Amino acid sequence: MKILFILNDPPYGTERCYNGLRLANALVKKDPATEVTIFLMADAVSCGRRGQKTPDGYYNLERMLKRFTSGAHKLLLCGTCMDARGLTEAELIDGARRSSMDELAASTIEVDKVLVF
Repeated sequence: MKILFILNDPPYGTERCYNGLRLANALVKKDPATEVTIFLMADAVSCGRRGQKTPDGYYNLERMLKRFTSGAHKLLLCGTCMDARGLTEAELIDGARRSSMDELAASTIEVDKVLVF
C-alpha cells in the first residue's frame, strides 16, 4: 500500500504534525512494506528544519522525522512554502528534499490513500 501524508500546521503550538508523524511512524512499524510519503507544506515546512531544540520531556519533530527518513520513505517539502519562510535546503534534516506542487500532484495520483493533518 502507498500512503501520502500532507502536513500543514507549524511544528509546535498545535499537535497536528506530531500526531500525523506518530501515525506515519506507526504505519511503517506495523507494515514495513507500506510506502509512506510525507509532504510538508505551509508552516509545516519548519518541521524539517535541522537543529530543533525542545525542552526535556517534550516531543521533538526533528527526531521523529529522522526516524522516519532512516527507512525507504520520502520526506518532501514544498519549495514555495520554504521560500516564503526563508528556509533553505542547507537547513533541512538529512533525508528531506525540496519538492513542488507538481510532485505533490503526481504523488497524490500514485498513492492509495491521502491523509491530511
